[in-house]
Amino acid sequence: MNEKQKKLQQLSLKIGALIFFAALFTACSNQQPPHSTKQKSLPYFGEFDIELTNMPDGSQKPDTLYYPIPKFSFINQDSSIITRENYEGFITLVDFFFTDCPTICPMMSAQMARLQDKFQKENPDLPIRFLSFSVKPEADTPQKLKAYSQKIGADLSRWNFLTGKASDIYDLAQYGFLLTAFPSDTAQGGIFHTDKVTLLDKTMRMRGYYDGTSTLSMDQLFTDAIQLSKETNP
Repeated sequence: MNEKQKKLQQLSLKIGALIFFAALFTACSNQQPPHSTKQKSLPYFGEFDIELTNMPDGSQKPDTLYYPIPKFSFINQDSSIITRENYEGFITLVDFFFTDCPTICPMMSAQMARLQDKFQKENPDLPIRFLSFSVKPEADTPQKLKAYSQKIGADLSRWNFLTGKASDIYDLAQYGFLLTAFPSDTAQGGIFHTDKVTLLDKTMRMRGYYDGTSTLSMDQLFTDAIQLSKETNP
């Protein structure tokens, strides 16, 4: 073995050792204390500011302040006005859909309805609400929304289906929820929109995104919503 080969072998051994110890450190750092029952808080998403708090030692402590989703006002399946204020104080599951959607919407609505029933059966006193925004509002009249809600078995005491001005709903999806919804000639049904279900806390701040077509992801949403309901200082 020449000198160059020896150096390459030594370098390989050093790199291998570094990878081993890095993996070992990661595994150790991820271990939970044997008697720890504290759950990690759910993350926040969306617009935020940094606020500096003056400390006794003269230093400043930064704190991230996340904003709630923007205020909105739309018409529901009963032609009643629904605003953000109607949902403050509740844990809310939000999706974007339209009634004649031929692709992902039936799956999303079925998953939302499944969780509605699951909450009612297993956690009937939990402050849970559901909210569905139509992304084809010019076609989705209150009458159509009412028929759709009845078709999927929605409990309208907890779930609203909203329609209104299309541009306002698209702006809310894009700038409020950081999601996609817009007309598209190439999309089936004429609308391209997200398959995500958003979890909002009691102060209307975004705390999670979930695949609305996936049972596994929506089951995680169920678990996270229960955890979120127990927060004492959201």
